[in-house]
Amino acid sequence: MALPPDERSCCLPGGYGSTLLGVRRDALSLGWMGGEFPLVLGRDASGVVVECGSGVTHFQPGDEVWAAIPPWKQGSLAEFVVLSESEVSHKPKSLSHTQAASIPYVASTVWSALVVTAGLNKDSCSGKRVLIVGASGGIGILAIQLMKVWGAHVTATCSRSAEGLVRSLGADHVVDYTSGDTKAQLETLEKFDVVLDNVGGDTEDWAVTLLRPWAGAKYITLVTPFLLNLDKLGLAEGTVQTGLTAGSKALKNLCDKGVHYRWAFFAPNGAALDQIADMVDEEQVRPVVEAEFSFSKVAQAFQKVEQGHARGKTVINIVAEDHPQ
Repeated sequence: MALPPDERSCCLPGGYGSTLLGVRRDALSLGWMGGEFPLVLGRDASGVVVECGSGVTHFQPGDEVWAAIPPWKQGSLAEFVVLSESEVSHKPKSLSHTQAASIPYVASTVWSALVVTAGLNKDSCSGKRVLIVGASGGIGILAIQLMKVWGAHVTATCSRSAEGLVRSLGADHVVDYTSGDTKAQLETLEKFDVVLDNVGGDTEDWAVTLLRPWAGAKYITLVTPFLLNLDKLGLAEGTVQTGLTAGSKALKNLCDKGVHYRWAFFAPNGAALDQIADMVDEEQVRPVVEAEFSFSKVAQAFQKVEQGHARGKTVINIVAEDHPQ
């Protein structure tokens, strides 16, 4: 259980709009980390507010909150995390911190992809045909549930071993990519309005052909060369190259196939987490925690994540958990 810090040993470097969060749980999310060395990993957090800047109006010490931490800030594998008010949301009352820590990063990423980039919302989703490629990981698990809450028809691809999980989350149709040609199986179905691609590689070459042509359909991928370009070419040239690649692909797919090609990225969004929290407490969205590790076994947790083929999220216990509510 996180304890309030001694005032003499804790400062609030973020200023007036910052919240100091005592971390209880972190769901392990690998990705680019900004900031100075040593880097602190972890993008998800669930914990208790222990101190607030004078400009904070929606939170107070003692509030149980959750958050997805921006990549330019130090991560959540620490006892305390400093965040801006806009990045934090009140934790669902129905979840323990272990359960809650499995959701913020994937929820914020899915919101960025399907709401901000694809333009879907609770009023426009009903009857839409959505394909989720790579549906058994954290992103897919949240995307299936959000789309079903809003009334979409969801087709999901996963391995045979994950089919039960994916169906239990509400997927209307499941395609087993281990049982044959995935493209051929999907081509027998009605065209889609939105494709969310969590796999990348050659997938985008055939996934865009599954969209309704000249009907405003969108292909959204979360697998982009952005970080690879930055590593290889540097910030300036890498950013330019990334923009040229994205622009050329968008233009080609619009002209040749009549579909919109878009890249999506994680973005912290406390307001989105507020809505997800309501869905969780209304039992419309549920967490899927595949594995839980103590803080002393962080290395083993990373090894598990690096193996791939996830069936939910891996969570690290920073401090002793209280009993689930």
